[in-house]
Formats: sequence, structure tokens, C-alpha cells
Amino acid sequence: MDQTLPPPDEAIALLTGHIGEPTSAQLLSDRRGSRAWKIQGPRGTVALKANNPDSDNARDKAAEMAQEDDHLLRLTAAGALSRDYRVDAGAWEGGRWLAVRWVDGAPLWRALALARGPEGDRASVRPWLLGIARTWTEHLARMHTADWAHADVQPTNTLVTRNGRAAVIDYALACGPHDGSRLPYRGALTHTTAPEIATAILATPADTHIQARPGADIWSLGASLFWCWTGHRPVHYDDDVDRMEKLRAIAKGSTTALGDVRPWSFPAFEDAITACLSADPADRPTAQELATSW
Repeated sequence: MDQTLPPPDEAIALLTGHIGEPTSAQLLSDRRGSRAWKIQGPRGTVALKANNPDSDNARDKAAEMAQEDDHLLRLTAAGALSRDYRVDAGAWEGGRWLAVRWVDGAPLWRALALARGPEGDRASVRPWLLGIARTWTEHLARMHTADWAHADVQPTNTLVTRNGRAAVIDYALACGPHDGSRLPYRGALTHTTAPEIATAILATPADTHIQARPGADIWSLGASLFWCWTGHRPVHYDDDVDRMEKLRAIAKGSTTALGDVRPWSFPAFEDAITACLSADPADRPTAQELATSW
């Protein structure tokens, strides 16, 4: 295994019982206070995350790791998440670690590269796009039925598998019922933040928890599909303005007309995305409705 930034020994010791003696550990990312590895063994592959103990926010990242594990356990118990997704979790000398089943897929932006160009206007692409959207909304529907919101619906948290299905990952920020002791939710990726979440962030102190609801996931779903299909974010603002300025633009509730930036015409897909981006959450379709309409 690569020893330049090795995964926690405590995690490897426990994971051996799940996947056998690891044969490789590939560091995938080391940013914003956390690290992620792909750990392969003779009986399976997992994604392992651990906080970076040397980062300035090591304690917060360790708490976030523990929070995600709590969310996975609660979502599994509620029937909103497959029982084989969470593999194991625990403490290590530097903080916390979490291992989940490896999902072999491409992030949404990369997966939709062909569809963003005029060459994507072909008969085979249309059902493929709808299949991604349908399986994505089916997963969100299971969460929403259990009164949970993913609260971080965005392109990098959605992987597209080889059979054209969407897989949702990263549940650290999820908002569920009876959320008492938790890290305050203050939105996630700015570009896919729903207007009502943007409004709440702007109107409350930084340590105030904002309880995301399923409708916010739907806006984020529409924003992600809009962005990854057209190459344009749904709300226009300059890249160099600060986050608060971007949130003020989003809070206004208006978006770029999809017909002005789409790479090619696909009315069924466009109509559903536009409905998801309704400014009023009450006007957006539910995940259950979308899952049967794509």
C-alpha cells in the first residue's frame, strides 16, 4: 500500500474483517480538513474517509465524520438507505474515520460531458439522461418519505454508474427528524443552494441551524442537472464575488431561462428541470412525482 499518507491503522484493522487484508490504498483527496482513500481487498472495495488531524478545523471535521455515521445508521434504520452502504466507523488517534461501500461511477459533471455538446442530441442519450434523473429522484424519494433531506445535493455527490444509474453519496450534512445535537447546517455548495436556504442563511447568525426540507433537495437536483447539462449555473453571478453576494442573487428566486442555454432541445427534460427550479418550494414537484415522470 502507498505509505505517503496512509489511512488510519485503526480503520485498516477493522476493515480487514470486511474486505480481507487490503491489497491497495489509493489516496483520492486531501482537502478542507479531510482525506479519502479507495481501499481494495480480496473480498471487496470501500471508500474510507478520515479527518486530517493537522488541519485548522480538525475537531470540526472529526465531529462531522461522527455526524455522518450517525446519519447513515438512522437512514438505514428508516429504510431510506441500503444496509450494505455503511461498512464501519470508529475513532483513531487523530479523530474519526468512516468507511462506506465503494461506488464505481463518474461524477455527474464528467458523466454528462457528451450531453453538453450538440453531439449529445441523439436518440440513445435521451433515455440515458432520463434514467439518471429517475434513479436519482427514486433515491431522494426514499429519504423524503422518511422525513429526511440530503441537504447537499450537488454534482460531486452524485455518481453515474456504467449502467446509467445515479448513486448518491456523502450524508454528513443531511437533515432528519428530531435533529437535536448536531453541527449547524448552513447550506452546502453555493451554486446548488435553494432560494429558501439562501434566504435563511442571510437572515440568521452563522451558528444558527437551518433545517433543510425535501423541497430544497428538489431545487438542488434541478440546479445540478441544469448546470451539468448546459454548462451554465442556473443563477448568474460573477465568480469573484463573495458567497454572501451569490446567496443574495439566489435568494431572489429567478434563474436563467433553460431554453437560452440548453445545448439541444429536449422538452420533457427541460420542463422537469424548470419545475424543480420554481422559487416557491410548494410549486416544485416532489421526488415521488418526479420519479414517475422522467
